[in-house]
Amino acid sequence: MGGYVVTGSASGIGAAVCERLVSDGERVVGLDRQDADIVADLSTESGRRGAVSQILSAFPDGLDGLVCCAGIGGTSPRVELIPEVNFFGSVALVEGLADALAQRHGAVVLVSSNSAPQPSDDAYIEALIAGDHAAMAARLSAVSGHAAYSGSKQALARWMRHKAPDYARRGVRLNAVAPGYTRTAMTAETENHPEYGPAIKEFLASIPLGRAGETKDMANAIGFLLSGEAAFVSGSLLYVDGGHDAMFRPDSI
Repeated sequence: MGGYVVTGSASGIGAAVCERLVSDGERVVGLDRQDADIVADLSTESGRRGAVSQILSAFPDGLDGLVCCAGIGGTSPRVELIPEVNFFGSVALVEGLADALAQRHGAVVLVSSNSAPQPSDDAYIEALIAGDHAAMAARLSAVSGHAAYSGSKQALARWMRHKAPDYARRGVRLNAVAPGYTRTAMTAETENHPEYGPAIKEFLASIPLGRAGETKDMANAIGFLLSGEAAFVSGSLLYVDGGHDAMFRPDSI
């Protein structure tokens, strides 16, 4: 039995990942703002520090895996929280738990998005990767909610790629998944949004595999990346989107 932490565990992809890991016989500790084993607010530095401290107390012998599913969508009325949770919340946990993960040669899976390659504000993305909160905040006022979301997910995937070799040398595998449209409570808000809803329905109709993603699709991909079957997979971004990225960017690899 291994020990795993899943953020955003109360719903959506995070809940599906917890269910998958429990069914595999693993010990899983969920983290969320409510209804979780560890209740923490990843939008604040103090919340992140508290989360790391509680996780380390729960796993004194090290950690086999960390899955960062907690996220805020592009329709959030508080745009400033999007990069704080989606990027800084994930990065802080990976960095704070690095020693515990190395202790057991653990694996990390970050949840990016297939919207990450969409055009965003380059200065905003670079500020995130550099960990420059001031520069990020300065650019955020000029960025839409959807660009803030896609930019945060691009920054997360690029941060993973930058850090994967160093973590691998310590025995820790960093990877990420890029989900396509997945039916969750968060995406339901967008699908029913008076402004964005019609475009989302058109978007859904264009998925090559002919359906929206389900949370179990993402959980199965994440479960693979955490498993020994992926023991030689490090620094990879796995698109789980029904073929959408291939359709939109056929010449990108």
